[in-house]
Amino acid sequence: MNAQEADAEAARALAVASELHALVGRLNRRLREEANPGDFTPSQLSVLGRLAREGSATLTTLARAEGMRPQSMGAIVSALETAGFVSGAPDPADGRQTILSLTAAALEKIAARRAVKEDWLSRTIRSKLTPDEQREFANGVELLARLLDP
Repeated sequence: MNAQEADAEAARALAVASELHALVGRLNRRLREEANPGDFTPSQLSVLGRLAREGSATLTTLARAEGMRPQSMGAIVSALETAGFVSGAPDPADGRQTILSLTAAALEKIAARRAVKEDWLSRTIRSKLTPDEQREFANGVELLARLLDP
């Protein structure tokens, strides 16, 4: 491959990357819209998602992970506790700390939101793509997954 072909390939890859970034953003916004965005604030969703992915944590750990002050995280956690989505228990290693965990209600809500999103996406794929396009799309999803593999 000569320099001109390499430059063209690099420009094409940059254009695809830019378009993919914009599309992923649009897809995320649309999925949030489908899952009743009024249920939680973005900060609450972020905390619920982190606890779902990473497991129980202290308020300080959550605040650090979310890049905010513990006082700000305290307000978010308090609202989630009041709503019955987060519960706290004393840290067995340090009684001054509280370990925060998702409640069964939170896990059900998260699963329901995920199901709504996946249902919308599945219906949209089936209604807007032909069977051949659906197979091509599935191959594209596999390629996208490879981009994220370590």
